Amino acid sequence: MLLCFRIFRFDPSTDKEPYFAEYEVSPEPTERLLDCLNRIKWEQDGTLSYRMSCGHGVCGSCAMRINGKCGLACQKLAKEYEGQTVTVEPLPSFKVLKDLMVDLTPFFEKVRLIRPYLISSQAPPDKERLQSPEERKKVDQVIRCILCASCVASCPVSNEDDQFLGPAPLVWAFRYIFDTRDTETKERLRQLDTPHGAWGCKNHFECTRVCPKGIPVTKSINMIKKEIRRFQ
Repeated sequence: MLLCFRIFRFDPSTDKEPYFAEYEVSPEPTERLLDCLNRIKWEQDGTLSYRMSCGHGVCGSCAMRINGKCGLACQKLAKEYEGQTVTVEPLPSFKVLKDLMVDLTPFFEKVRLIRPYLISSQAPPDKERLQSPEERKKVDQVIRCILCASCVASCPVSNEDDQFLGPAPLVWAFRYIFDTRDTETKERLRQLDTPHGAWGCKNHFECTRVCPKGIPVTKSINMIKKEIRRFQ
């Protein structure tokens, strides 16, 4: 099969404006779009820049917008795009560093803001802090988040309000709000009880649609809202 790629190119150090460059690749149907990008870079144009690492949907490095939808290039198979022109762009709402690479610094600053770690006022136990299977189930879905930023890039609110925490940081906040080993629930909820926190979410569901891990992102944020009301 033959795939035509239309790839966003922009080097701020040399280009005045972004542009699209076209490339052709003949992949096997079961090869990934990431494999195709690698072929383009290694065999046709070594100046093409993008991020990749594990190549197996674990690290989230290869998140980009593919034919208008954000996702991981390592999870998209060539056969899914047969007969189409594959348009590849960087994640929207982030500053472009070069080509498909964006500056995720603001994204990770917001993740750090919600304190993504267990906080407990209780004395450390002799061994680990235990949870029952039922308690663990409350966070089973959200712990799949790999911080790829696809949800934030797809969120209409994040694109309009750079102060909004965004879906992924809120999902990580959910992880600790509903973790029975954490004792900072009230303070975490207080932190999110703002127009730029949980209430910034307007239920567009774009985050849920694009999540490569199938996390019910919007539902999780709405559960945070309910918990805020419960503690008021």
